[in-house]
Amino acid sequence: MAGPRNHLIALLPRRERSLLLAVSEPVQLELGAVLAEPGSVTHDVYFPDSGFVSLVATLARQPALEVGMVGREGMLGVNLVLGVPTSSLYALVQGNGTARRVGAAPFREALAGNEVLRETLNRYVHVLMAQLATSAACTRFHTLQPRLGRWLLMSQDRAQSDSFHLTHEFLAYMLGVRRVGITGAAKDMRELGLIRYHRGEITVLDRPGLEAAACGCYAADREVYDRLLT
Repeated sequence: MAGPRNHLIALLPRRERSLLLAVSEPVQLELGAVLAEPGSVTHDVYFPDSGFVSLVATLARQPALEVGMVGREGMLGVNLVLGVPTSSLYALVQGNGTARRVGAAPFREALAGNEVLRETLNRYVHVLMAQLATSAACTRFHTLQPRLGRWLLMSQDRAQSDSFHLTHEFLAYMLGVRRVGITGAAKDMRELGLIRYHRGEITVLDRPGLEAAACGCYAADREVYDRLLT
């Protein structure tokens, strides 16, 4: 039998992994589905096997902005790891896939009786906090094209494919900019031979080139994750 595709679950020793999987169920992640809202009670946590989920912050009378992303490297619902019953961000599925879903009550029980699980997820909470902090600094100090490069690399990692579906409207929404800005930045990347796009389908043609064009925030995020969770 193939091992779990979610990296956090795969890191657990066999016994602890089996106990967590026993209280989970497979579910589909459907594009556009909202899995959490600010202030809402968290009833389930998700360990994606494929697909990816955007963590989106909102302010009164301001456009929404993506501040983090969760795929098979992580989990959705870290507030329960911290003992907080409610979410502070929107969680929006931006790439179809599958996940293991665990109800809040059995998840709390698993945490209480599983020191290895607690330690692993605490490390992931730290990684996610670092990603959120990097995203804030990136939005403030970096121009759109390097930010777009970082976002496309993050999406490709979690899509586990060179091609994935993203419209310019959705990219503008995630990066908190006007659509015309996304169109211009994507056009420049296409002319450099880094990507190809057609009717919302983006294909990464030159991964090393895209990494060079992206801001250093992408490499910084990867370094923190690799140091703590590999």
